[in-house]
Amino acid sequence: MKNTLLGKFKKNKYIRLLKDRIMGIKSFLASRKNQQNTCVDLPIKVSDYMSTNLITFKSEELIEKVIDSLIKNRISGGPVVNDEHELIGIISEGDCIKQISESRYHNLPMENNTVEKCMVKNVETIDGNMNIFDAANKFLESKRRRFPIVENGKLVGQISQKDILKAALALKGHTW
Repeated sequence: MKNTLLGKFKKNKYIRLLKDRIMGIKSFLASRKNQQNTCVDLPIKVSDYMSTNLITFKSEELIEKVIDSLIKNRISGGPVVNDEHELIGIISEGDCIKQISESRYHNLPMENNTVEKCMVKNVETIDGNMNIFDAANKFLESKRRRFPIVENGKLVGQISQKDILKAALALKGHTW
C-alpha cells in the first residue's frame, strides 16, 4: 500500500511540475506577444540620428586652413559646399595628408593649394529616410566614414559611423 501511495504522490508531483512548466512557457509567450517594443514606434531613419550642425568648407579655401579647422574641431573631414549650400565635394584628413605628401615629394609650396584641388568631387550620399541599419551596411560596403544627406539639392546633414554607433546604443534591447 505504501508503494502505491508513494507512486501516486510522485505521479501527482510530476504532473504538477509539468503543468507549471507548460504554464510558464505560455505566460512567457503571451508576454512576448503583447510587447509593444517594435520598430514601428522607434526612430530608425537616418534623419533621426544625422548631424545637422556641420562644419563645412568652401572650394576656394586653403588646405592649411582646412587642416587647422579639422584639428581644432576634432573632426576627420567635412562637406564642401558652394554659396547656395549645394554639396560640391567632400574633404577628409586623408585628402589633406595626400596633398602634404605630394607637395613635399615634388618640393612644391603648399600655401596656394585649395580645397578644390584636393576634395573628392564625386560624392556618394544617403537618403535621410533610409533605415539606420541599411545605412550601417552601406558603411561596411563602402569603407567610408561619413555620408552627406542632401534634400532638393541642398546639404541638410551628415551621418557618420559614430552616429550609427549612437543609434545602436539608443536602440539596444528593442526588437526590430
